[in-house]
Amino acid sequence: MRVLVVEDEPRLAEGLRAGLVADGFAVDVAHTGTDGLWLAREVPFDAIVLDLMLPGQNGYQVCRTLRDEENWTPVLVLTAKDGEWDEVEALDTGADDYLTKPFSHAVLVARLRALLRRGARERPAILSAGDLRLDPASGRVTRGGTELTLTRREAALLEVLLRRRGEVVSKREILDHVWDFEFDGGTNVVEVHIGRLRDKVDRPFGRQAIETHRGFGYRLAADGG
Repeated sequence: MRVLVVEDEPRLAEGLRAGLVADGFAVDVAHTGTDGLWLAREVPFDAIVLDLMLPGQNGYQVCRTLRDEENWTPVLVLTAKDGEWDEVEALDTGADDYLTKPFSHAVLVARLRALLRRGARERPAILSAGDLRLDPASGRVTRGGTELTLTRREAALLEVLLRRRGEVVSKREILDHVWDFEFDGGTNVVEVHIGRLRDKVDRPFGRQAIETHRGFGYRLAADGG
């Protein structure tokens, strides 16, 4: 498996490279975010080990750019000691996992192998269908650049539909993902919230992105309507 290591500390970068090569990986190294981004675009890596504090472009920028370009190569970020908010921001920008420095080489390899088993599946940081966009981390929703005000429940419902855009999602699936275990109401609550969601993301813009499939559920048009 081919891995890209983006790390600006020469000794750490060489240690990572040597250790991963000894474990059977093919390894390329970049010392700046700019070089790392270029390599990640040009070469089909199986995984990327990405430091956050980099010259050129930092790790957050590199990761977000790759995800915006629909490059889903698994990314394992390296964070500073006690960098709790570093970890939060890295995951929110599209990283798949993180390790806090200092770390065990054995744990690094185990995390990489776990990422490789999952593969490069689509997992955008920003969910979108056409000009309808949702940032799950902040709850920010826009349609054609216009910011919309949704309740938490409405945003959660929209997230389910966006993650399954182009597919029919049953009322039961929506209930299972948006309402908690203790909710004992009927599926009519889904219809009510779908109506409210349409009033905010479709009707004001002359769209019909949220479709009703009677007897089955609801579908969000992949192109955003």
